[in-house]
This record gives sequence, structure tokens and C-alpha cells, in this order.
Amino acid sequence: MDATTLSELRKPRAYPAVSVLMPTHRALPESRQDPIRLRNLLAEVRRRLRDDTRVRPEAADQVMRGLERAAGEIDMRHASDGLVLFAAPDGEHHAFTIGQPVDERVVVDTGFATRDLVADYTRTPRYWLLSLSDQRNRMWDGHDGHLAEHTGDGFPIAPEPIDEAGSGRASRRPARGGDGGGDGERHRQTVRDVASAVDRVLARDRRPLIVAGVTRRQALFDEMAGPNTTVAGRVDGSFEGASPSTLAEAARPALAAYEDLREVGVLSELEAARSIQRYAGGLCEVTKLVEEGRGEHLVVERGYYAPAVRTRGELVPMDGMPGVLKGADVVDDAVDDVIETVLEYGGEVTFVSDGFLVDHGRIALVTRY
Repeated sequence: MDATTLSELRKPRAYPAVSVLMPTHRALPESRQDPIRLRNLLAEVRRRLRDDTRVRPEAADQVMRGLERAAGEIDMRHASDGLVLFAAPDGEHHAFTIGQPVDERVVVDTGFATRDLVADYTRTPRYWLLSLSDQRNRMWDGHDGHLAEHTGDGFPIAPEPIDEAGSGRASRRPARGGDGGGDGERHRQTVRDVASAVDRVLARDRRPLIVAGVTRRQALFDEMAGPNTTVAGRVDGSFEGASPSTLAEAARPALAAYEDLREVGVLSELEAARSIQRYAGGLCEVTKLVEEGRGEHLVVERGYYAPAVRTRGELVPMDGMPGVLKGADVVDDAVDDVIETVLEYGGEVTFVSDGFLVDHGRIALVTRY
């Protein structure tokens, strides 16, 4: 899932757009119950659609088929902490596993219940890793300490094959390295294609970009880089054929250095905002301004969760983790509510290390005005 997909999922749908959310288990014996619980939830969806006079039978059938297809895309033997299924009457369906628990529920509405996806996406550090080589240039989606190869946008990208005379596409012979003559221009064109593809990816889903490769390849990529491309860190060396775990480990120091610099920059931004009266700190003050649509840049400690109670329109944070409090006026996690509202108004959200915002009440906001 990328930022564009998440934005699309949050748009309104035709009724009934159905969301099924269920906590799952990573290990036996608890995980044996997950398929049974899922079947029970799908049976509940079928019952609710059947009893809802607003739902035509054919629409209900479409939604159920979509949910069943979505469920079939998930391997329950390798579950994470939460399962999210979506389906709409036009045949649209989606399936996601997320790395945080969710409350078991079925939601029938005019849109998908994306809050748990938003929370998981925004709280999980994500980055892109570009691996440059003479043979094949690969793009990797990095999150939660893991890498998954990105195979869209033309990736992986390799030099065009050459025939025995040195040009054209007739031969399947592997391309040889070297920067001289026509072969050098062929590799320049390959890097140009890579740079264009990376720029398109970053325009759609902006994250820190780590570039891995030998120095001459990195220098050529920098020369070709597009307007949306900013390199957050580098890993020197040849990684042709390296495993995802090897690449992730090699990128770890560059990511850590980037995070350190980013956090210092965020702190400077907050102080500058305070000096021109465009700053708010603490959950209650931040929530009020965010709900007015004034949130430009929200900064939150990664481990900050805050159940709360609304009393006469005022938000009162409580101690404990989400799900502890019950009642009509309870907000499971006011921090996640603030995050989602900032995103709805087109604002930016940045997470920092726990303890970094100790002087700001663990959450701070740069306002638009």
C-alpha cells in the first residue's frame, strides 16, 4: 500500500461499502481460530445486507463475492496483527494485513473504514531504496525493517539487449559493463530511464530515498535525477543479486543518520513556528486547531497514544492505551483521530522518537495561519 492507494480508499463509495476488521495472530495455537472468526464475520455481513432494506439483492451478492475474493488473497498461515477487508457493489475489493491490532467489527457505510490503515501507515517508518547496477536496477519498498521489491513503474530496469554487431535488440546476450562508446551511452540511457521512473514514484508517494550502488553509478543517477527526487542517504558498493535482508541491513545506518537530521530539522521548524504565533503544543490545543482545518504540519512521538473522553465538547485525555475506556463519549485514540483529520485537510504528519517532544506535550502543530 502506498500514499496514493490510501488516499483513494478514503474517498466516498456507493452504499453499501463494507469493511471487515479482525485481529489476527502470528503464531499457533491462537492462529487456528482466525479462519473461523473470519467466516463468522462474513456470515454477519451477509445477514446485515440481507436485512437492510436499502440494499438490493444483486448489490449484496456483489459485495459478498468481493469480500470472499479479498479473503482468498490473504494467507492466514502468515498473518500479522490485524486483517482489513473492503468491498463495494461495483466489484471493488481490497485486502490488507497490518502490524497493529484492530477491534473486531463490521462497518456498512458510504465509505471504507480506513482509520486503522491510516494509523498503521503513518506510524510505520517507510522509505524507498534504489539499487543501481550494470545488469538490473531495482526499486524496493521499505517498511518495518523489511524490503519488498517494487515491480511497478517499469522496475526492474535493465540495459537494452544488444546484437552481435553492438546495437539493436536481436540478442539475449547479457550486457557487459563499461562506459566507452555506444555501450556507455546505452548505460546512460538506462540510468536516465531509472531516474525518470524514480521521479514518478516519488511524485506519487514521497518518502526518504536511499540509493545503493557504486560511486560512478550514483554520480550518474544524481546527474539525471528529476525534480521530485531528493536522496536521503547512500550506501556505497555493488549489490547486484543481494537479498532483501542484506540490502535492508546495509541501508540501516543511512536511515538512522537521516532520521537524526530530520528530527533536528523538525525541532527547528517548531521553534520558528512558535516565534511567529503559528504553533500549538499538547493534545487538547492541537485537536481544536486541527478540527478547524488549520493543521499544516503535525509532529507526533511515534509511541504516543491517548484515549480520551469528550465532556461538553471538550476533549479530556485519559491514561492508558486505546481500547481501555468504554462509552458513547469515549475516543479510542485521540491521537489517531488528530492524524486522520490533518490528512483529510491536506496537512503533513511527521513522527519522531519517543521523548523527543517532551517540551511540547508529545504532540505539536505548525498551523496554516
